[in-house]
Amino acid sequence: MAPADARTRRTDVLVAVGTAVLSLGLLLGLPPLDALDPDSVGLRYPEVGGLAWTLLAVALVAQSAVLLAAARSPRVTLIVVAALPVALAIVSTSTVFGLTALPVVVAVVLAALRVPLPRLWPTVALTAALVVAGTAIEWGDTSGAFRGGVARGLTGSLGQGVLQAVGALGLPLVVTLIVRSRRELRAARRDEAAARTAEADARSAEAAAVSREQDARVDAAVSRERTAMARELHDIAAHHLSGIALMSAVVDRQIDTDPERAHDGVRQVREQSTAVLEDLRRLVGLLRDDAPAERAVETVTGIVDLVEQARHRTAVELVVIDGEHPLADGIGPLTQLVAYRTVQEALANVALHAAGAACTVTVDDRDPAHLTVRVENGVPTAPSVGSSPAGGNGLRGMRERAELVGARLQAGPTGPGGWLVELVLGREARPASAPSAAGDEVAG
Repeated sequence: MAPADARTRRTDVLVAVGTAVLSLGLLLGLPPLDALDPDSVGLRYPEVGGLAWTLLAVALVAQSAVLLAAARSPRVTLIVVAALPVALAIVSTSTVFGLTALPVVVAVVLAALRVPLPRLWPTVALTAALVVAGTAIEWGDTSGAFRGGVARGLTGSLGQGVLQAVGALGLPLVVTLIVRSRRELRAARRDEAAARTAEADARSAEAAAVSREQDARVDAAVSRERTAMARELHDIAAHHLSGIALMSAVVDRQIDTDPERAHDGVRQVREQSTAVLEDLRRLVGLLRDDAPAERAVETVTGIVDLVEQARHRTAVELVVIDGEHPLADGIGPLTQLVAYRTVQEALANVALHAAGAACTVTVDDRDPAHLTVRVENGVPTAPSVGSSPAGGNGLRGMRERAELVGARLQAGPTGPGGWLVELVLGREARPASAPSAAGDEVAG
């Protein structure tokens, strides 16, 4: 056995053992932790040692054992790991069925690191279908969704399955592809550096200086690309997933008291899930050399659609103050993208941290020298949904984008207890005069 194969085998053994230990630890530790929580909603965990608990433990161990074959057959391993929970959902139900997604996440990471993306897509699609099926079967059985009718049960079960597939496949796949691209880039740079070193022995000091300059440019380009991908991932997660979380909470409260509005909420969750999948697919397309991006760069005019989408979860009003020229005339495409992303992030923050607050988005295009975008919200009227442990990246991303195009950003609390984000964008050229007079257009 070659040293590289031996290292891969040892890695798979460690990963499989670690996955089994973590899965079984969570299976044993969650019930007592839930019992100690005074705010617990009283979930019914399977009795330790009972039939449902034993079947779930066996399934978790079997999934972990299948990971041992990831080095030889990563795609088959991924499919088998995702198929075992489907069989478990058919023969048994459990409140902690979601633990079976952990081995699936590990299998996705191992497959994405070892199989080229064009060959992996069919396997990922089949795995996603298995995750959706298993989650839908288990959720429909445990929640009693089909007692309200077949249509209602299918809608709720498939919605839960899609969300589980996004969390277990979509996000780990994107993150792993980024890690893999960085690893390949480092390997390419090592090869390039070795070639430059061998060639530098026969060159003069001037050639060495040129080589160092090229290294600096590569480092700067890599740094810019990493920052851009991090911003895109944050924008996708903050805008779409926060909306999904909010609407899911509303549906949970309405499903028994107001079924019609609950149906509308589930459709909105499905629309948001489709949107996040499209954005993730677009981001993956940007990482692939053979797949061009499918969506054009967003502009200032796209803020109108952005506000319309945000009205599902926020009481938001759009005010556009036109000047004597076309909207955003003289503003470059990169600068317009910065304005769009800033409004998107600000609206996501309002939904997360200022629930129930009235919000106003203002686009002021009167000044011939600059365009001003403001997002202001009032005092929250409901408890905050909360934030992730890695909070703070939103405002930092806004400031980095503004500095990139030379814009001026101000963000901070207002007197009545609200929050204001204001972005001032300079024009690259003076706007062309338009025949229409300036006026206010309010889309409420």
